[in-house]
Amino acid sequence: MVALFTSESVCAGHPDKVCDAISDSIVDACLKIDPKARVAVETLVKGMQDQAVIVLAGEVTLNGLAPEYESIARKTAARIGYTNHSIGMDATSSEYCEVEVHITTQAANIAQGVDGDSLDDVGAGDQGMMFGYACTETEAEKELTGRFFPLPAALAQRICRRLDMIVASGEIDWVRPDGKSQVTVEYDSEGNPMRVHTVVVAIQHDDALKERFGGDIEAEQAHIREVIKSEVVEHAIPAHWIQSEYILHVNGTGRFADPGGPYADAGITGRKIVVDTYGGMARHGGGAFSGKDPTKVDRSATYYARWAAKHVVAAGLASKCEIQVAYVIGVAQPVSLRVDAFGTGVISDSELTERVVRVFDFRPAAIANELKLHRPLYSVTAAGGHFGRPPTSAGEFEWERIEESRLQALQS
Repeated sequence: MVALFTSESVCAGHPDKVCDAISDSIVDACLKIDPKARVAVETLVKGMQDQAVIVLAGEVTLNGLAPEYESIARKTAARIGYTNHSIGMDATSSEYCEVEVHITTQAANIAQGVDGDSLDDVGAGDQGMMFGYACTETEAEKELTGRFFPLPAALAQRICRRLDMIVASGEIDWVRPDGKSQVTVEYDSEGNPMRVHTVVVAIQHDDALKERFGGDIEAEQAHIREVIKSEVVEHAIPAHWIQSEYILHVNGTGRFADPGGPYADAGITGRKIVVDTYGGMARHGGGAFSGKDPTKVDRSATYYARWAAKHVVAAGLASKCEIQVAYVIGVAQPVSLRVDAFGTGVISDSELTERVVRVFDFRPAAIANELKLHRPLYSVTAAGGHFGRPPTSAGEFEWERIEESRLQALQS
């Protein structure tokens, strides 16, 4: 008996992701000024008929002059592609886009719990529970090997990253920044992924595209479908997973024409937490990532839990691994840590937990030190997923890097 599982992703130009990108660009700007900066910034965007608005709100404390928040917001949205009011927002124009800034300093009663000189002095920036997950689904073929990530989420992310590349390069001139993807994978009776079953893509496009087909909307839509199929879907998904026929839906309402983006849908930071993580394959503690410095364990401890879970699976100790960790605000040591291998472990879950606790240090300051998190490395995470992506030579996605010494330590 087969089973189906579906995950989605969204493009960098999705309004929620625009907000994530702006918030993370502010984090990076603050960390450039002061690596110990405390940042918690939310963004809201909304396009309207006459003017769009970007609202920045939150708390920042740093040693130095604050960055130019408005300029950061405008440049980030423009980089994503919102430079024309007719498509949903022109972030470069003060006439067509207003930026409101409502940022104060971090509350003193929070600061006193996260400031300190030793690993035991630096407590968690908030209470909460975080999850990390890894599995072997992407290890069946060469192109995705080393990701140790749920396949539906990996493929949905790749489609959106491909669309983002197209917008950035301009290689398909009618493609706009706003878009979404969804991938359904078919699994066998033992839970192994077999093939892609269904792909869904929604992509904003130039309203004038129909004129290239004499105003024939059906011809326009057929063209969009064929281009998305060949240049996006089958470019992004390794051939191993689409050797047989699959179902493809493109722009299910018929047209997704200008204006879109923030005009069609307001955006808010932190509203795509499942897209950011495992596409629904693993549990989520509820905390968003973007706009937060690494003292916020919503972000840093989730990264670290992913790092630890990935090592457990890469070490061959389980084919699936989920780690839950929980904190009290102002306290360094977690109040709980649990490893669940879903029956796939070569040793018991309790023994896996003991080994993870022995090999990985979940105190917030230790996490930040080991993953080098007090650096401006967050803008790149704002779209395309925070996990399942290769670490870069620039030190991005350190929580995806595998350390041979830790694999050996877990195995012994």
